[in-house]
Amino acid sequence: MSTAVCTRFLLQRATEGFLFSSRAVPAFSSPFLSRGHRLGPSDDEMYQRTTVSVMQKEPGSGVMIQSYSPRGFNIDGNKVFGPCAVLPPAILQWNVGSHKDITEESVSLFHMLEPRIEILVLGTGARLERINPSVLALLKSKGIAVEVQDTPNACATFNFLTSERRVAAAGLIPPPVSTALEVTQE
Repeated sequence: MSTAVCTRFLLQRATEGFLFSSRAVPAFSSPFLSRGHRLGPSDDEMYQRTTVSVMQKEPGSGVMIQSYSPRGFNIDGNKVFGPCAVLPPAILQWNVGSHKDITEESVSLFHMLEPRIEILVLGTGARLERINPSVLALLKSKGIAVEVQDTPNACATFNFLTSERRVAAAGLIPPPVSTALEVTQE
C-alpha cells in the first residue's frame, strides 16, 4: 500500500505541467506494471512456484511404467523381471537378451494385435542401438511406426504416448548395471 502512495507522489512531482487522461493514472499507479518492480517473497501469489500432485491415475489411461532397474520394470505396481513387452491389454515377458536378438520373429507379437497399435517404442538398454533394418521394414509394412531409444527414454516416451491415449506398445530391455561409479583397486 505504501508503495502505491510513494509511486503516486513521485509521478505527480515528475509530471507537473503535463496533462494525462484520467484512464492513464491507475495503470501508472500499480507497482506491478512499472518496469523497475521485482517480485519478492511478499508478492504472495506471483512469487510462489507451482506444484502439481497427481492423487490418482485417470481411469482408462492405460498402463504406465513407474520405474526400471537392471533387473526389470515396475509397471502399474507389477514387477516384471527381464525384458518385457508392454501391450495395450497385457504385460508379457519378451524373449530377447539384447538388441541383437530383436528379429522379425521376436516382433511378430506386436503386429498380430487387435486393435492394431499405432506406434512401437523399443528400449535397447542403456544406450541407443541399431535395430536390423529388415525388422523396421517389416513393421513399417504392417503400418506400425517404430521409435528406437535407450530404455530410460523409451519408458518416458511410452508413458507420454499412453497418457495421450495413443494405441502404443513397448518392447523394453532393462539397462545393465552401471559400473561408472565403481572404484577398482589394483
